[in-house]
Amino acid sequence: MNDAGSRFDPDRVAFFETQGWQAYYEHNWLKMLRLIVALCHEQFRIPFPVSWLASYYIVRASAGWVAVNHDERVIQALHVKFFRIARRYSGLCFDPKRVAVLEEQYWDVHRRLSGQADKTEFIQTMIDLHSAIFGISLSQARESAELRVLANNTVDLITSKTSTDPQADWQKLEEYLRQCYRSIGREVEQSNRAVSAQAASSISV
Repeated sequence: MNDAGSRFDPDRVAFFETQGWQAYYEHNWLKMLRLIVALCHEQFRIPFPVSWLASYYIVRASAGWVAVNHDERVIQALHVKFFRIARRYSGLCFDPKRVAVLEEQYWDVHRRLSGQADKTEFIQTMIDLHSAIFGISLSQARESAELRVLANNTVDLITSKTSTDPQADWQKLEEYLRQCYRSIGREVEQSNRAVSAQAASSISV
């Protein structure tokens, strides 16, 4: 059982992540670093100053990912380092190497399917990622995965310069992320209740 997924504030996580996306697409790496530090603390409870090291790994990976011909092994190694720290402080029980692979798959499928109508592969990648990180079933992860893809579709609209109102779309993106993380929190709580009920039943027997 874990309660990490229900202990973060979905609204604050969504805010910091949205701001971090804006900094990423502006290539403002210092601003992104500060925002990821806040996000690390908010979502994974990584304390200062370790949060700076964890954030450094993500910003380095993000900056390296910008180039289409990036070295996937370097990016994945940085993700593994980040997720090892996240696991240590979050109370979550995921495999950092598996989650790092899924995170890189997420980045890849987002780039490949940008502007395309069929996002089936993208949704499945996010289902796998959310399930792996937060310890929920694949079916429990579907709603949050679909909301996450909607957020990514919205950022694609903004960054492709096809948005008619970028400010409104950034707000819409943040709302999708809020709903995404609220869904994860609900599903983690549901899983924890089921585990507690099963444990109580075993004791009574």
